[in-house]
Amino acid sequence: MKQKLRSEIKKEDTWDLEVIYKNIDEFMKDYNSLKEEQNKILDYKGRLLESGKTLLEFYEFSEKIERKLYKLYYYAHLNFDADTTNTKYQELVGMISKLMTDISSLTSFVDPELLKGDYDTILKFYEEEPKLLKYKFNLECLYRYKKHVLSEEEEKILSTLGESLGASEDIYEALTDSDLTFPNIKVDNEEIEFTESNYPTFIESHDRSVRKQAFDILFNTYSKYKNTIGNTFKYNVETNEKIANIRNYNSVLESCLYGDNIDVSVYDNLIKTVRNNLNTLYSYYDLKKEVLGLKEMHLYDVYAPMVKEIDKKYSFLDAKKIVLEGLSVLGEDYHQKLERAFNERFIDIYNNKGKRGGAYSSGFYDTNPYILLNFEGKYNDVTTLAHELGHSMHSLYSWENNPFNTSSYHIFVAEVASTVNELILVKYLLKKTDDKNEKLFLLNKLLELFKGTIFRQTMFSEFEKKMYEKNSEGVILTNEYLSLEYYKLVKDYFGENVICDDLIKYEWMRIPHFYYDFYVYKYAIGLSAACKIVHDIETLGKEAVDKYIAFLKTGGSMFPADELKVAGVDISSPKFIEEAIAMFKETIEEFKEIYRK
Repeated sequence: MKQKLRSEIKKEDTWDLEVIYKNIDEFMKDYNSLKEEQNKILDYKGRLLESGKTLLEFYEFSEKIERKLYKLYYYAHLNFDADTTNTKYQELVGMISKLMTDISSLTSFVDPELLKGDYDTILKFYEEEPKLLKYKFNLECLYRYKKHVLSEEEEKILSTLGESLGASEDIYEALTDSDLTFPNIKVDNEEIEFTESNYPTFIESHDRSVRKQAFDILFNTYSKYKNTIGNTFKYNVETNEKIANIRNYNSVLESCLYGDNIDVSVYDNLIKTVRNNLNTLYSYYDLKKEVLGLKEMHLYDVYAPMVKEIDKKYSFLDAKKIVLEGLSVLGEDYHQKLERAFNERFIDIYNNKGKRGGAYSSGFYDTNPYILLNFEGKYNDVTTLAHELGHSMHSLYSWENNPFNTSSYHIFVAEVASTVNELILVKYLLKKTDDKNEKLFLLNKLLELFKGTIFRQTMFSEFEKKMYEKNSEGVILTNEYLSLEYYKLVKDYFGENVICDDLIKYEWMRIPHFYYDFYVYKYAIGLSAACKIVHDIETLGKEAVDKYIAFLKTGGSMFPADELKVAGVDISSPKFIEEAIAMFKETIEEFKEIYRK
């Protein structure tokens, strides 16, 4: 079908950005006033620790600047994402990007200046200016870093080297995104271009020879770059370790978890708990082997779907009805907020020429929590709608129940609300259908989610932690060592009944998240937390729903672990991970029962 132009999309199917600014003239009025106001920030340089009154004045002025800046930012970016061919919005995005850089530069003195003092000074400020207590959590978060902040001159040196110190990720991305090319793949006697982006299509093929061919092409190609990627990985580890040591952290892991105030034991508990339950993962692969009818199962078979996609088309009205009914268990207030999203045009529904691909939820305190979709009427479009609405409802509750300075929730908990919605929706659809094939399809989706998020991400987390530990012990991280250690880990996680083809030892080379520094464990923790919340809602009803809504309202007013406790999830204990794996096990058994009938 020919793509429609933006002008051809019905107004009711687009998001309402006039809520932010009615037109570009209004936008320019705020933009010009902000340009005039921004330099007043420097009036406070050297004065922040003068008195509680001065510090309060600065925070209130800074907040005013920030709110205006982000209102401009989202208007420009959301319009641009809806039609990237529109040169006017291209120009607005460029203007805002430059303004953000300018303001960031102007405020760069703030944290170093405050950290020259100590928190005792701030405590006295609270007494003389009680209104400053509004910013207490922000200040506590800042002063936590005091013991890890260097002298002004040392910080300046590190700042100057910042781009060079982050070079490993840039080099890796340049190599894998731009320079790395693959030979063509042959499908039905036709030569087809092979890329990282279309690899999933081939590795999920029903034709086993195509799967093996894709597996071989991918990892044989990566193996040719083992020296370059090996060195890139090694120097990333060594750089992070040196910086962590300079900043007085016990380890890189501790430094990466510090911002969220997450104890290292949470990371260790995840790995230990998943390892103790690998038999559940093995039973999943045994089931897959049975369903696929394989005498022996190789690693290139593990992504082959056990069931076909359901041949079902959904209109957006169908999707809206399903989501509203499915999520009704979250209570009347949540339902009303969902209705607002549809009625007040939070959602940009259909694809058009120049529109950004994929889906997201975006916005901030002074806008709506907007959702970008490219809805095509498939099952995945329905779950994507529920997923993004999870983010948007989280944002709405956060913004409505917190002052601006603590209204943004942490990345650590961002995927919890979206995954809760997905799990509730799948369970709703399972109860609603009597169609055996549809049930198997839905159960398979759940199984893939558990396997890919809890087990696979934990395997990556374990590899990353072990390599940092070995480096600190003086082991040289050669590409041979990295590949051997990764291969051992793969064998542990897949078990004796899956043949671990030798080429898998190069898989670590294609995981960009290893350059995000101890990030992937958050996926496994997030899904496990969502499973606990959904299980509580199923068994405890309103009591659990109230706790969950209270969690959504916390915004950024607490550290992530404390926020999750509000929802009834204690991440310091492995119990919530065990319960998630138990849900995985129950799903395997339910699939088996229906399939074998």
